[in-house]
Amino acid sequence: MSYLNTLLFGVYPYIAIAVMVIGTWARYDHGQFTWKAHSSQMLRKKNMVIASVLFHVGVLVIFFGHLVGLLTPHWAYEWLMTPGQKQVMAIVVGGIAGIMALIGGIMLAWRRLNDPRVRASSTIADNLVILILVAQLGLGLATILPTLGHLDGSTMLKFSAWAQGILTLQGGVAGHIADVHWIYKTHIFLGLTIFLLFPFTRLVHMLSVPVEYFGRKYQVVRKRA
Repeated sequence: MSYLNTLLFGVYPYIAIAVMVIGTWARYDHGQFTWKAHSSQMLRKKNMVIASVLFHVGVLVIFFGHLVGLLTPHWAYEWLMTPGQKQVMAIVVGGIAGIMALIGGIMLAWRRLNDPRVRASSTIADNLVILILVAQLGLGLATILPTLGHLDGSTMLKFSAWAQGILTLQGGVAGHIADVHWIYKTHIFLGLTIFLLFPFTRLVHMLSVPVEYFGRKYQVVRKRA
């Protein structure tokens, strides 16, 4: 079990990150015409806006919450809040954002799998990635249950030590989360798998920020006579 824990949470993270970075670079360099979200809004707009807003806003809050929460050293915020207070804030904010994203994700998945026009234009990767994201959101919300049993923030500190250890190439980082609940481990493993799949799916559009849009020349659009 110790070997498996080391393999999944000490070795696999580097494999997933390496594939994500190298694969994304290679796709951008050799296949820029495939670098798009493959929007299906023109095929069917019904419930598209509300589902897309719920999903994307929720996912963005969760993403940056994880990014800041896991990678911010304890000393940087201990003057402001305790680990327990940080954990409660994560439960509240993450719970609300998670519910929003899950509802939106289920709506988008249902639309993609059941609308004939959208399904016909979808690839296996399109269907797979939305189902994985919905499953990951569900697992994330499920972690709230064991978290409510220990609100002192000790488990959150373990995850922070693990994530920061991975980022700084420390040895033995898998030991930080060796004894945490299996729901947490499943959530982490699936998250790393999303990193692994990132370069090969539509998720790459997350890196395309339309900065030039704000500085482009004003365009005049006229209706047809």
